[in-house]
Amino acid sequence: MEFTIRAATPEDCKDISRMIMELAIYEKMPDQVKISHKELEQDGFSENPFFHCLIAEVPEQHKNKEGHTKVGYALYFYTYSTWKGRTVYLEDLYVMPEFRGKGIGKALISKVAQVCKEQQRVRLQLAALDWNTPSLDFYLAKGAQDLTASEGWHLIRFDGEALDKLAQEAPKN
Repeated sequence: MEFTIRAATPEDCKDISRMIMELAIYEKMPDQVKISHKELEQDGFSENPFFHCLIAEVPEQHKNKEGHTKVGYALYFYTYSTWKGRTVYLEDLYVMPEFRGKGIGKALISKVAQVCKEQQRVRLQLAALDWNTPSLDFYLAKGAQDLTASEGWHLIRFDGEALDKLAQEAPKN
């Protein structure tokens, strides 16, 4: 199937927002999505963007039954490892179900890897749900390491009340 991978533009944010919700539904967490396409525009396309995004797009003749030609995305941002240096974190890699198995996901993640190398980043990191074996198998087949299995790392998060409480414990200067 014919498709292109390109950098997202502010005009893509409604489609990115739609696909974020589709991914959240697949991951059984649609109630967790709180971001709007306006926030995506602001956060991704300002002078100092918080993230970067690639779009997978098919020609009009391959659009799906709802009329979508933007069929996948990869959203990533730059991070830092005190052991290794500059890195990239891939927050989301998503391809609409009817377009999977056509090389689009591989093209998206390969393009992010290319960005890593061009930007002299030393690694690409991401997280996958433990039950999501299709994604885990996909990443492992591409040469990724499962750090939970090999090194015992756990992904830790503070949000909501836990973040509020932790912030309140900060020393007052």
